[in-house]
Amino acid sequence: MSTPEAAALSEAALTRTAEPAGRGPRDWASLGPVGLVLAGGISVQFGGALAVGLMPRAGALGVVALRLLVAALVLLVVCRPRLRGHSRADWGTVIVFGATMAAMNGLFYQSVARIPLGPAVTLEVLGPLALSVVSSRRAVNLLWAGLALGGVFLLGGEGFGGLDPLGVAFALAAGAMWAAYIVFSARTGRRFPQADGLALAMAVGAVLFLPLGLAESGAKLLDPVTLALGAAVAVLSSVLPYTLELLALRRMPAATFAVLMSLEPAVAAGAGFLILDQALSAVQALAIALVVVASMGAVRTQVGRSRARRAEPADARAAGPQPG
Repeated sequence: MSTPEAAALSEAALTRTAEPAGRGPRDWASLGPVGLVLAGGISVQFGGALAVGLMPRAGALGVVALRLLVAALVLLVVCRPRLRGHSRADWGTVIVFGATMAAMNGLFYQSVARIPLGPAVTLEVLGPLALSVVSSRRAVNLLWAGLALGGVFLLGGEGFGGLDPLGVAFALAAGAMWAAYIVFSARTGRRFPQADGLALAMAVGAVLFLPLGLAESGAKLLDPVTLALGAAVAVLSSVLPYTLELLALRRMPAATFAVLMSLEPAVAAGAGFLILDQALSAVQALAIALVVVASMGAVRTQVGRSRARRAEPADARAAGPQPG
């Protein structure tokens, strides 16, 4: 699964901790910004593939509980968020944000327990894509929406006969939660400094999901091997991508970053093939390609519109006084 929360992890929050021994941020930065983004995307999707392999030991809900718990502990230690001085509206926003995050992860992991990783990420990314198309309100986005729908049609074939319908439904629901996540992530960022809101929301999500994980897996979650693998999933899917993508954003325009993030369905398909032996048919590969192109196109259109809006005041001043 992708990591939309990665961009919310601020530089100030990261610099509160010392660099770990071994490969530090300066060493990672030598990869170049594009390399950092690709490394983060690969880490996320291979973390997802590892999570699928862990599910027979801990169950889908158990894996989500472990991932959220470990990620929350890391973020709380790194960010050290302030608990006092927030209004009821602030806490309400962060609680909804955390619940949305928990739902997004839970639904996605239920999906990958039933359908291959590549198609699952492809269906999930339709949520942010739809949000981008609707918020842009430009005619060209009908083209991107059409490409995405074409990809979904190819992926489904005859009534999604090649994919578990319940897995498809979970992936689409996860996409809807991803879109909601983006909305509440922005609201939380406006109410909390640095990455404090993200850390608190992750903690809320972990608290909400832990009972579900315990109900499904119970004492299995305390197995040392399961704990170690769950921590690895959290590091690969959350902690490491946050760091790599933050380093990339220091040296790369946000627009380029967003376009590269649109490649995640393709990266997920590769991870599923290499780690889980989940081969795709030619039609499924074409479907994923269509959704990737649609996502990249929508991002570029949105960025172009934002740049045009920023340029308008300067253009107006250059043209001199306007009538009226």
